[in-house]
This record gives sequence, structure tokens and C-alpha cells, in this order.
Amino acid sequence: MTRHSNRFTMLALSALLAAANTAHAADAASATDALPAPGPARKVSIPVAQDKLLPNGLRVVVARRTATPLVSVALYVRSGAEIDPPNLAGLTDLTAGLLDQGTTTRSAPQIAEAADALGGSFGTGAGFDASQVSISVTTPKLAAAIDLLADVVRNPAFAPEEIERERKQMLDDLRVALSQPGSIARLVAARAVYGDGAYGHPAGGTPASLPRIKRDDIVKLHDTFYRPDNATLVFAGDIDLERAVQLAERSFGDWKAPATALPPAPVGQGVRALAPTIAIDLPGTGQAAVAAVHAGIARGSAEFYPGIVADAVLGGSYSARLSEEIRIKRGLSYGAHSALDTRRQAGSFGGSAQTKNSSAVEVAGLLLGEFERLSSAPPDADELAARKASLSGNFAFSLETTRGLLGEVASLAVYGLPLDELARYLDKVQTVTADQVRTFAQAHLGRDGMSVIVAGDAQQFGDALGKAYPKSERFTIAALDLDSPTLKPAAK
Repeated sequence: MTRHSNRFTMLALSALLAAANTAHAADAASATDALPAPGPARKVSIPVAQDKLLPNGLRVVVARRTATPLVSVALYVRSGAEIDPPNLAGLTDLTAGLLDQGTTTRSAPQIAEAADALGGSFGTGAGFDASQVSISVTTPKLAAAIDLLADVVRNPAFAPEEIERERKQMLDDLRVALSQPGSIARLVAARAVYGDGAYGHPAGGTPASLPRIKRDDIVKLHDTFYRPDNATLVFAGDIDLERAVQLAERSFGDWKAPATALPPAPVGQGVRALAPTIAIDLPGTGQAAVAAVHAGIARGSAEFYPGIVADAVLGGSYSARLSEEIRIKRGLSYGAHSALDTRRQAGSFGGSAQTKNSSAVEVAGLLLGEFERLSSAPPDADELAARKASLSGNFAFSLETTRGLLGEVASLAVYGLPLDELARYLDKVQTVTADQVRTFAQAHLGRDGMSVIVAGDAQQFGDALGKAYPKSERFTIAALDLDSPTLKPAAK
């Protein structure tokens, strides 16, 4: 969600397995190839989050952990890139990125110096469902940090020179992204799933939309959506609810909600206008990115837990099914992954891999084949236990820092989910059955509604892709219009 976010990773098992195979080379092959049984579930201390609504509508949420004198805090506005106006993709992200780049009382360098003096640094950004600014500090410096955060959120200056600097940085980032097959495939996949809906456009903007954004657009968005009755202040770490409410009332208590109602969010998923198979031609590109994506579920869906287990079975680790078929058995890619993307209104489920241009069509078939196979061959007891253990381990790891704990709690608060779901996560994962995984796959991973996107040197795979998937379209990167649901420029 933020440009400065950290993704938690785990060490691969491959090195350990290789060492074990060397030590036991004399053992039978069947013994050395077998994965060890999952160990006992790790004990995880999960704090019970509490919340209180202030008179102005600001919700304060606290997850207390006193192990270290550290607190991470973030102000979440429950509106993200889905509110970008037509033809102004990137407006919400640009607005969020400018929050710590100067206020009516401090310049950008002064904000940075103040944060440094507190031993913290700001993280800002916007996803599709929320925008946020965050900081982590030691407990004695929390009050000053909250004052600084309030100034950044409530009084941004949006200085013209800072707008241009941030715009240039976003355009530079976008140019890099549009030179990479994987980034292009992801952007096209969003249009394939969400069509002309609010989730279909690039949250980071397009080469055409970013130059169109004016300061007045930024000010209007901030005035409309940055308001206490559309915000949640989340604390994680060495603080209790009473103290958090005191700090919130001191720095945000006089923040007035406008008399006008909050505008409704645009519809996230709209009409899809693309062919089921899309080829994006990047002449001379050394590799191709291959993606298969299907409409999925919203975050609040009852299918969420079967969905994350299905995701773990297909692409959650080196030994998951996609990696097994594409990397381990055939050596067609260094990695194949799946992703369950859940948002407030809708979501998607996709698989992806990067491969040689000449093997792109084969990899596309393998992705689709593994999606389909899950519908008829759900995980057996051992596979299911291993994937659940992986999910549980990742979850426990995410809670080890105050920032990680903050993110987990905020993901519930922002989506209006019960805060005690954090404490029930592990149990809910463990109760998912193989039949529930199969049912999820049957509902959301079938060929009907699936889109295939291949971005690379289409001279090497285009004809074969069209033969394998006749309902296809081909685009050149130069002619790709990411502002359009059809990926084609509007007729003049």
C-alpha cells in the first residue's frame, strides 16, 4: 500500500534439502526426496485489538504489545485509487505521496529533520481501497510523532515545486515499469479482470494521466476524502487504548468533518472489453511474462480462508504446484507464483511466471492446467498440512514487528472486519478442508472467465499463442493505452 512498505519473505527450503541429500547420499532415493513432516504449530502471542470512535468520527484502533518500547502508528483514509477521476489515474497516489513533502508550517526538509530527530521516518502511499501515512518511534517520543503526523495529514501545502518533483518521480518509475514484461502483464491483467471498473486503471498513473493532474485536483481530493469520519488511526506496540485516545483527541480532536456526505465509491468491477488472450509485443525483450488471471473474491467474502489456502497450494512456496510443474520438473522459469488479491468490492486470483519467449505458450498452458487440476485433484492430507503450516508461519512472522502487527490490524479495520479475527486467523486456516479448496477452485479458477496475458517479444510466440488460443488480441507496447478499458486509444 505504501511506497516504503516491506514484504515479509521466508528462506527457501532448497538449501536445507540439498544439505540433507548430501549427508544421506547412501539412502534410497525415495527417502531423500521426501519432504519432512510439518512440525508442531508455533505458539503465537496475538494481542486483542481494541477501538473507540471519537466524536468527530475518527476511529482509534490499538493492538498493544509491551515487549519493547516501540509504537508504530498510521492514519488510514478509507479511500484509495478507486476514487481517481476518469483520465486522472494516479491522482490518489500522487496526493498521498505529497503529504510529507511540506505543510503550511513546515517544508519538506523540516519534516524529514523532525522525523529523524524522533528516530522515525514516514511511509506514505495509496492502494486501491485506502491511503495512509505512518511512522514508528520509541514510546517516549510518540506524542511528538502524533503531532507531526497530524500536521502532515491535515495541513499539506501541496507546493507546486513538490508536485512537479513527485510527478517526475512517478513518471520515472512508470517508464521503468513499462520496460519490464512482468509489470506490463500485471497492468493489463487488471484491465482484463476489472474492465472499465474503478479497479481497472493503474493506481500509479499512466504516461498520459500524470501530466494532466493539476494542483486543484489534488486539493479537491484532499478536501473531499481526508476527513475524520473517513479515517482510522491505528496504533501497534507499547500503548494502551486510553493513552491512544488521549493522543488522538489532542492532535485530531478539533479536526472537523465536512457537513457534506462522503461521495460513494465508484463500482470496482465493470464491463470487460478485452479478448480472453492478450499478447503485448515488446520487440527485442529477452524474456516473456506470462499471467493467467480470473475474477476472484472481496476481502469480506466467506470464501477468504479457502482462497488463501488454495493460493498456498498453487503458488505459495518453492514446492507448491506451479513451481513444481513449471520450474522443478521442466526448468522453464526461475519461479512461478499465484496471488489472491482481495479488495473491498471485488478481487482476482492469478498465476504468473517469467520464461523464455519461445516457451511462453507452454507456460500459459501449464498455468491453466494447474488451475483446472485443483478443481478435480484437491490437496491430500500431507500437502494440505504443509501449506497450512506455511501460512501459519508467515502469519506469525508478520506479527514479530510493530509495523507488521500494525499492517495486520489495519487490514481488518480498513475493511470493516471484526478486530478479533486477528486472534482467530490461525484456527480459521486450520479448519479449511480439501473439499473447500476444491470448491473454491471450481468457482473461481475455471477456463470460463480466465484471461491469459503474455508480454514479451511476440515475434517469437505470437503465432503459436493465437493458434493455441484463437480468441486473442495483439498489442504493441507503443500503442498500448492503459487509460482505456480496451487498451486502445479512443477514436478521434
